Amino acid sequence: MLVLSRKVGERILVGDDVTITVVRLTNGGVRLGIEAPSDMAVVREEVRNKNAAATSDQAQSVPTRLPR
Repeated sequence: MLVLSRKVGERILVGDDVTITVVRLTNGGVRLGIEAPSDMAVVREEVRNKNAAATSDQAQSVPTRLPR
């Protein structure tokens, strides 16, 4: 893992087409701006994990037949 220190307004380049900019710092966190191609998904880890869990739950559920 690469660990960097950045100040507000400074950027990190990822490859040729992704730019991460430090927008604001607070006591409890940092606000980042991310520029990436529209065909590249950029999501927070907790959102991806939640979606993966929901997808897994749907795949494991077995449809029940209702009596006619």
